[in-house]
Amino acid sequence: MTVWAICNQKGGVAKTTTVISLASLLAQRGESTLILDLDPHGSLTTYLGYDPDVIETSIYTLFQKLDNTPKEAIFQSLKKTRHDNLFLLPASTAMATLDRQLGAQQGKGLIIRKTLSFFKDRFQHVFIDCPPMLGVLMINALAACDKLLIPVQTEFLSLKGLEHMLHTVSMINHSRHSELPYLIVPTMHDNRAKAANDCLQQLYQQYGKHVWDHVVPVDPSFREASKLGMPLPEMNINAEGSQAYQQLLTELIQPQAKFSHG
Repeated sequence: MTVWAICNQKGGVAKTTTVISLASLLAQRGESTLILDLDPHGSLTTYLGYDPDVIETSIYTLFQKLDNTPKEAIFQSLKKTRHDNLFLLPASTAMATLDRQLGAQQGKGLIIRKTLSFFKDRFQHVFIDCPPMLGVLMINALAACDKLLIPVQTEFLSLKGLEHMLHTVSMINHSRHSELPYLIVPTMHDNRAKAANDCLQQLYQQYGKHVWDHVVPVDPSFREASKLGMPLPEMNINAEGSQAYQQLLTELIQPQAKFSHG
């Protein structure tokens, strides 16, 4: 089981799109895939047909008793989706209160890692959709994952969010006692815009070995798919966005994938 966290300390950079696209492509291959929605906004949960405002068992349930979460609660929180081979541990909007509730309690940063240990023989791939802020949920994701993808929109405000994200990765490496391999994925790229191309070049210049060699383009089809509640690769595998994520996935699952440490 490989656990991927998709994370950036800036919103609106295509984290959820990256999760649902990569996970869908693997599920379509017949590979059992689990998605965790750690964002209290619950966009991914909504995308997959559940309401984060009213859902009864969710990731929030797993945090309520910390180390004493019963196995039954963990498996009750696991939801089927209408997509073959694709399962969800959904978000609840109540997750927004976790930092205040948990305070300095011991063990709060390892709940997701412990939860995933129950699924290690059931799923081949796990994708974690992270919230765009540093807190207990993001720390859990970074503690649980094997590899990190950092989507970065090719515009200059996103570069600032990337700086914050890499500072967080550096801090997490100390507690993990190992360096977390990560890949920066340029997203929402409009190659007709000079500012976007300049930003892309700056990414390569500053973070060269860490940056994917290609981009995920701006593609209106993503919005159409979202409106239908379908992953774009399932709705239209030939769409530009689908093809970009297919190329990314192909490279990610190769033994020599371009992942670098800090």
